[in-house]
Amino acid sequence: MSLLMDMTLREYSDVLASNEPAPGGGSTAALSGVLGAALTMMVVSLSVGKKNYESLDENIKEKFMKEAENVKAIQKELSGLVDEDTKAFNKFMAAMKLPKDSEEQKQLRMEKMQEASLYAFEVPLKTAEKCFALLNNQKTIARCGNRNAVSDVGVGALLALSGLEGAILNVNINLPGIADEAIRSEAHDKCMKLSVEGRKLHNEILDLVNLRMG
Repeated sequence: MSLLMDMTLREYSDVLASNEPAPGGGSTAALSGVLGAALTMMVVSLSVGKKNYESLDENIKEKFMKEAENVKAIQKELSGLVDEDTKAFNKFMAAMKLPKDSEEQKQLRMEKMQEASLYAFEVPLKTAEKCFALLNNQKTIARCGNRNAVSDVGVGALLALSGLEGAILNVNINLPGIADEAIRSEAHDKCMKLSVEGRKLHNEILDLVNLRMG
């Protein structure tokens, strides 16, 4: 399969709708974050250099541009995670198919499955963290960006939250395969915190967007 990020929208949606087990929700959660970041950067591009933006206090403009730089970096990182999530799934499936005829083979298979299970939950956890970071860098852009495009920051925040929550679902479905209880507990607690704080940020951004739209 070619890189998912190199596919057309139609190609991606077609393979997603097929009976192929990957890509699935994990890759699509990352893609949701990519699109949310891209929309946010569009608002940045439509704001910088405009009269209203240039009239802002210098400290606000500095914060605005810092958030924009962060969003751009997050978009790049999430783009990589779209394909990495599918690679993680394929690695787990490859481990599942290893022979188990002898005790040595069973031991090797178990070790490879555990290694793959760790990878399969670490990738969506990264996605959740990046989508949270995206939400954390949208507020000033929502508050001070081009008012005519402020709804796009709102859509960007909705996509970021979808990516965050979707990634958490993919963490949770992989946690039962992790033997280490401490790792499972830490990941669960981290996801709970990301979800609560992410929803709070999302709501704050949407409040700003709705206020500015009147």
